[in-house]
Amino acid sequence: MASNIMKILVSQPKPATEKSPYYDIAEKYGVRIDFRPFIKVESVSAKEFRSQKVNILDHTAVIFTSKTAIDHFFRLCEEMRIQIPETMKYFCVTEAIAVYLQKYIIYRKRKIFFPSSGKVGDLMIPINKNNKETFLIPVSDVHKDDLLLLLDEKKIKYTVATMYRTVSNDFTTEEKFDYDVLLFFSPSGITSLLKNFPNFQQNGTAIGTFGPTTAKAVKDAGLRLDIEAPTPVVPSMTAALEIYLKKMLKNKKEEK
Repeated sequence: MASNIMKILVSQPKPATEKSPYYDIAEKYGVRIDFRPFIKVESVSAKEFRSQKVNILDHTAVIFTSKTAIDHFFRLCEEMRIQIPETMKYFCVTEAIAVYLQKYIIYRKRKIFFPSSGKVGDLMIPINKNNKETFLIPVSDVHKDDLLLLLDEKKIKYTVATMYRTVSNDFTTEEKFDYDVLLFFSPSGITSLLKNFPNFQQNGTAIGTFGPTTAKAVKDAGLRLDIEAPTPVVPSMTAALEIYLKKMLKNKKEEK
C-alpha cells in the first residue's frame, strides 16, 4: 500500500469495462478507488428552450462538441416534434462523437465532418469549406468559448443554444466522505465539492486535476494541488496518479 493512502475518489462515472487502468492501479497499490461524479447533467425542457427564441430549422448545420450535446439535441427535437431534414450537415470535434450520431441517424446517408486530430482548431478546416452554412451549436449552460472565438474570427454565422445544464450532484448524509485522494476533471467539480462540503478542510487530502482550467479552480479556491495532468511527461490522470502513488510508497520506505 502506498504510504497511508487507502481510498481514492474519482469524480467520474464508473468505467464501462474492467479494463480501465484505474483497476490496475487499485490492484497494484492495494488501494480502493471509488467512482462518484460531483456533477450531473440535467435536461433543458422544451419550454425553456423555446424561451431562447432559437429555431432549429433555421440552421443548415450542427456543430457537436460532445456526445451529451448529441443526446440533448435529438431529445429536444423529438419533444418538439421537429423533423431534421436529410440535408442537415453535422460537424463533430472528434471521430468518436461523429460515430455516436449513428444512435440517431443513418450515418452513411448524412454529410458528417470531423478532424482526424480531434482538435477544435482543426475542425475549422471543414467548417471554412462550408462557410455559407448557418451553424447551430448545442451547449451546456457552462461551456468553453474557444470554438466560438474561432468562428468569430472567420466570420462564420452561428447560433449557440443551451440544451442542457451542469449541476452539482449532491452527496447524501449517508455517503461517507473520507477519501485520501480526490480527482477532478472540471471546474464544476470543485464548485460542487465546496457546495457539498462548505467547511471542507484539505489537510492531508491530496487533490488531483485534469486540465488547466480545473487546476486553476483548485488554486482559486485556496486549495493545494498535488497531482496534475496532462503534462508533456504525464498524458493522463491515471499516469499522474500512479506517479504520485509511487512517490508516496518511496517516501514511506525511506521513513522506515
